[in-house]
Amino acid sequence: MAIAARLISVEEYLSHTYEPDCDYVDGHLEERNLGEWDHSRLQLRLGAYLLAQYGRQGVEVVTEQRVRVQPRRYRVPDLCVVLEKPGEQILTKPPFLCIEILSPEDRMRRLKIRIADYLAMGVPYVWVLDPQTRQAYAATPAKPLREVKSGILRTENPVLEVPLAEVFA
Repeated sequence: MAIAARLISVEEYLSHTYEPDCDYVDGHLEERNLGEWDHSRLQLRLGAYLLAQYGRQGVEVVTEQRVRVQPRRYRVPDLCVVLEKPGEQILTKPPFLCIEILSPEDRMRRLKIRIADYLAMGVPYVWVLDPQTRQAYAATPAKPLREVKSGILRTENPVLEVPLAEVFA
């Protein structure tokens, strides 16, 4: 959902702070659904798990990091995983993994656009977790969004594995 009816420039978006941060899509601000217990708890548990398991290997895990997916589109995933420190405050190179955690108000149409933005940018892995249904989904450039039925979210090169039972506990 757009916040402001008037168009704003990229420069205006980047020079302001929003609480919570917003996506910027073609001149419009879009609110992100968050702030609920289930969403926040899962975001922290998943980020902490990834950092504890893979942080010593140089994997960086950040929350709510602005990512420029196109020159006039900035997304703010719930979690990003990068394989080395990026050397920039706003990511312009594709993260290794973008993670979205659903809130009850999220809509599939909007989510698919976000995922398409990440994949078009060159993000190799996108995960989506639903704390209400305890389901997880994965997307890659080669495979569209699909439910993960194995109980383990996984990437390759490097291998990152997250047992869903651990983060949904």
